[in-house]
Amino acid sequence: MIQTIFLQAESGGMMSILMLGGMFAIMYFFMIRPQQKKAKEEKTFQAEIKRGSQVVTTSGIHGKINEIYDDAVIIETGAGKIKFEKAAISRELTLARYSKNVTKEVEKTED
Repeated sequence: MIQTIFLQAESGGMMSILMLGGMFAIMYFFMIRPQQKKAKEEKTFQAEIKRGSQVVTTSGIHGKINEIYDDAVIIETGAGKIKFEKAAISRELTLARYSKNVTKEVEKTED
């Protein structure tokens, strides 16, 4: 009787370990990996910011980058110039909103 209890516990234990491993793999591929990928893309975006780009900060302020420093940028808004950390820049609006003007300017510079 004791032998059967140990045999049942072993097979159930192995199945539990497989289920736990499967759940961890699912969590990794659906939650952890996409967050790491997004963080990496955001870091490269912040490192490649250029002067004159239209950007939006995490607080929702829209403006044009006027000056760039090591860890900060000065953004020109309708109200004036404001200094922000590079980490506070959320996304770029130049291509999304002004793609027609940007493509025309690129064509002019290529000619």
